Amino acid sequence: MTDNQNQPRDYDAVLGGQSPPPVDGVVLGGIEGVKRYLSNPVTQVRVAALSEALKYGDAGLDVLIQALQDKSRLVQRFAYRLLKQRVEPQVIQALQTYKPWNLEERFNEYQGYQGYHVTQFANRQVVEFDANVGIVEPVNNAYALRFEYDTYENLPTKLSRLMQEPNADKLEALVFGLWAETSETDSSSIVQALVDAKKRLTNLKAVFIGDITSEDSEISWIQQSDISPILQAYPKLEILQIRGGDGLHFSPPVRHDRLKALIVETGGLSRDTVAQICQMNLPALEHLELWFGSEDYGGDCWVEDIHPILFEDKFPNLTYLGLRNSQFTDEIVNAIVSSPIINSISVLDLSMGTLSDGGAEELLNCEAINYLDILNVSESFLSQEVIQKLSSLDMRLLASNQKKEDDDSYIHGRYCSVAE
Repeated sequence: MTDNQNQPRDYDAVLGGQSPPPVDGVVLGGIEGVKRYLSNPVTQVRVAALSEALKYGDAGLDVLIQALQDKSRLVQRFAYRLLKQRVEPQVIQALQTYKPWNLEERFNEYQGYQGYHVTQFANRQVVEFDANVGIVEPVNNAYALRFEYDTYENLPTKLSRLMQEPNADKLEALVFGLWAETSETDSSSIVQALVDAKKRLTNLKAVFIGDITSEDSEISWIQQSDISPILQAYPKLEILQIRGGDGLHFSPPVRHDRLKALIVETGGLSRDTVAQICQMNLPALEHLELWFGSEDYGGDCWVEDIHPILFEDKFPNLTYLGLRNSQFTDEIVNAIVSSPIINSISVLDLSMGTLSDGGAEELLNCEAINYLDILNVSESFLSQEVIQKLSSLDMRLLASNQKKEDDDSYIHGRYCSVAE
């Protein structure tokens, strides 16, 4: 961190690298001048005003604390940076309640290839639905439905039984596991069953389709379908997680005003699906996570396919950007360090891919990286020396389980973590 860390920089204020306008009148106006500038509709003016607030003692701290609730993520993040080194009790209390990002579970190691189902989804404990027990915690638990080999009961039938529960209208989160005995059956029956249930599941906020382990089906074998009807049927949905890329698509046009998190886990993500995601209109989206996977399993997209995300401000409210499980992580880094999105996100997740020391050096040479809150480069190909360099940055670094290059002709040296 530089000595003038309290001064706004280009990328703190606006996307595209424009400098904030001068605010020389703020000092002359005292704390009231700061407050006037903070009512300005221009984001970069509000950011510039925050840099003056610390000159006014407790009154300035109060202004910064209030700015944590600003409608602009950029203003919130700059206020957070100014406050996080302070030791005043009111600041400590404010920062305890402020979260720049809210899905810590996404940093858990991928359990599917280890034979485990998720235990947390949408910040809720996952509980297997049992009709004999019913829905006990409709808000705090995520209820899981899975095909059972002993009864051969399919998921639409289990969903129908769940809807008969008295608390079904209060249920907020559902997890769907294996939906049929054979992996050759796609998820369209689940999608249709959910659409049919919309008048009963009126408070549904989070859906995960595909919590399937490698013992039941490898990730690249999971057959998905058109998921967009779910978004159309559930206007209150905030989190949508999909596992499996084969057959996955979103029929345009797709608009959803409340979706905050879109998570797509695949062993091979097609460029057509990525293009459809880029065409979606999701004004509230804060968390976008894409697993690209291997070209050997349908992952035919390349860095150019995500340019709309990086350079066109498709999702202006993003806090977390996860470009994970990729065979071209260094190329992603080369693009992202020159993109405007690096100036506005709080969390950059490049884990499970092929990030090398060379790619990490590009990150180190990008000044905006210093102002991330979290950088996840776990399961990459980094040396201890480079990890130590990244650790010196003023942010939370996740760098566990580094991989070793393999000379095997099939793996081709560096490889993504999850493919088949």
